[in-house]
Amino acid sequence: MTAEPERTCVGCRTKGPRSNLLRVVLDTSTVPAALVPDAASRLPGRGAWVHPTAACVNRAIGRRAFARALRHTGGVDAAALVAAVAGASEG
Repeated sequence: MTAEPERTCVGCRTKGPRSNLLRVVLDTSTVPAALVPDAASRLPGRGAWVHPTAACVNRAIGRRAFARALRHTGGVDAAALVAAVAGASEG
């Protein structure tokens, strides 16, 4: 039996199993670059991990943690990520 990999949430900075966190990637084809949720963990590129809660996502946005974790120097558009997390918590 193998242990599940752990990841650190960029919002609250706590470690947790990969299955409890949402992977986020950066879509640089848009201006500004957009944060895209990657629930299947299949999209290419560097990923950042966050708990799929509004509190952790908002904390990470406020701290500019996504840009830092994804090694992006420009601004990022978090609207799609915020909408995805809000929709998941409603339903």
